[in-house]
Amino acid sequence: MTHAPKLGRGTWQLGTLIEQAPGLQILADTLADLVDEGRPIVACTADLKHSNGLVRFEQRHPERFFQFGISEQNMVTAAAGMATTGLEPYVATFASFLALLCAEQIRTDIAYTGQRVRLIGHHSGITLGFYGTSHHATEDLAVIRAMAGMTVLAPADARSLAAAVRAAADWPGPIYMRIGRGREPDVYEPEQLREFEIGKAIEHVAGAELTIIATGSCVHSALEAVGLLRARGHDVGVLDMHTVKPLDTDAVRRAAGNSAALMTVEEHNVIGGLGGAVAETLADIGAPVPLRRHGLEDTYSLIGPPTHLMRHYRLDGTGIAEVAGEILAAGKGGSDHRAVGFADGAEPRQRG
Repeated sequence: MTHAPKLGRGTWQLGTLIEQAPGLQILADTLADLVDEGRPIVACTADLKHSNGLVRFEQRHPERFFQFGISEQNMVTAAAGMATTGLEPYVATFASFLALLCAEQIRTDIAYTGQRVRLIGHHSGITLGFYGTSHHATEDLAVIRAMAGMTVLAPADARSLAAAVRAAADWPGPIYMRIGRGREPDVYEPEQLREFEIGKAIEHVAGAELTIIATGSCVHSALEAVGLLRARGHDVGVLDMHTVKPLDTDAVRRAAGNSAALMTVEEHNVIGGLGGAVAETLADIGAPVPLRRHGLEDTYSLIGPPTHLMRHYRLDGTGIAEVAGEILAAGKGGSDHRAVGFADGAEPRQRG
């Protein structure tokens, strides 16, 4: 007769979660380093310190760590109160809980009052694959972007997350930071992020036929797609739009002037997120450039492993290349908008 092992700390899977998520380790370590440098930072979470890595912050600064249990709305309101005393709260929980469940508290207690709270929505998009629709966050960019006074960031990898956290330290007003599950492939080397700036997109390569504007987890896949397309002879570029609000409208304007078409890519509904922000900008400047918004087509995600879901929704490198190929094929033989006041990055006409 065999006996099941006794339950104890050694059997807890939670204790090893952070070992599989280097991106979340960097989140906790960067915050702890900022405390060491004199920032009045406090870290708050709702029963997820192992899932988001803040257990590492707690180990270094236990007096600055607050565990709220399963009470996310209370946590957000409490963080707003902390901010009024001069503290700098960083609030972290699943993006679906933070942006959707706590939308009222974020809007009324933080955005409306302009409190300098940093909201970290981790496991965003469809990264919590098997947990289902209740845990997927494919509307958060749209919800938070619509709140006046909110800044919205979506770093591409662990190093850009660290750069964003440091840039956020002196940024005025509240910030929503959308991140994945901490297992995203590396996009950047540290030296590439020395001039990281909120509100300024990172141009990886310019493209005359098509510019792909990607954000968050989709930047790495977009770069893979561009590699495939360039190997086939296409002139395709990539912008990392890590700041969804305030959007780098100058970068969009330049891309519209230099590319025959634009494509946005996001792990989000195509309505209201990055694609919506870029479409609004193009409308405002009167840019006659075709735009394809790529993401979830106004649907709720299926349930399955995150990597399988990314393939299913064509958000991996191969899938993005396929969608981009459709755009390139559709543009063959058509008129080139750059011949009408847009050549060589010329300023688009402004609507009167």
